[in-house]
Amino acid sequence: MIPTLVFDLETIPDANGIRSLNDWDPDMPDAEVIERATQIRLEQTGSDFFPLHLQKIAVIGCVFRDDSGFRVKTLGQPDDDESVLIAGFFKTIERYTPRLLSWNGNGFDLPVLHYRSLIHGIAAHRYWDMGEDDRDFKYNNYISRYHTRHIDLMDLLAKYNGRANAPLDQLAKLCGFPGKLGMDGSQVWPAWNEGRADEVRAYCETDVVNTWLVYCRFRLVKGELDQIAYDREVELVRATLEQSNQPHWQEYLTAWGK
Repeated sequence: MIPTLVFDLETIPDANGIRSLNDWDPDMPDAEVIERATQIRLEQTGSDFFPLHLQKIAVIGCVFRDDSGFRVKTLGQPDDDESVLIAGFFKTIERYTPRLLSWNGNGFDLPVLHYRSLIHGIAAHRYWDMGEDDRDFKYNNYISRYHTRHIDLMDLLAKYNGRANAPLDQLAKLCGFPGKLGMDGSQVWPAWNEGRADEVRAYCETDVVNTWLVYCRFRLVKGELDQIAYDREVELVRATLEQSNQPHWQEYLTAWGK
């Protein structure tokens, strides 16, 4: 089995970066910096969404599926620096050379990881290899859009047509999976600012499980899995989550039903 790493980022505005680029008072509290920058952004663009290079990574959620089983977790600890999370993500790629799986990874998650790793100076030799070190990577690497070492499932299902993109939450629910519970991306910064980091981490974990389950369904319709193998994969997820006593997984399983 090819190891597969499903990943998803939760980000907050980069207060230090915003403060520095605007030459604002270095003692201005982060919350005030972000509130001020948000108002300026709304006036200029009509949106409070910050550019990708100003998205600071707060959480990296992962599902890892290989011959040893199915695992879901968020990388690092709640108080780890952003650079620790990024280094941990690329270290996993360095060690396992997994297939990467995402939902909108080409449009958001990977560009954010690129910018933020550049800012921190974090090396990721295996990830960036396009055949210079491993000839196989010339024909199948993580960077080229149509190669399969990274599958952006949203992009693929939409046939690389942005107008056809579907929200993960809705598609997961239409496939019979729980979808998002209790939070969406717009609520991450307020929750994080209020000290509810555990809720953000839990939300990110449910997102990567949703992505994995939709991918299993895709593998069924693609013919990679027959019905028995598909049912086995889905049951593995359910059985793994049933072993957890964490409240968000109990809520997830309740929403999933039988």
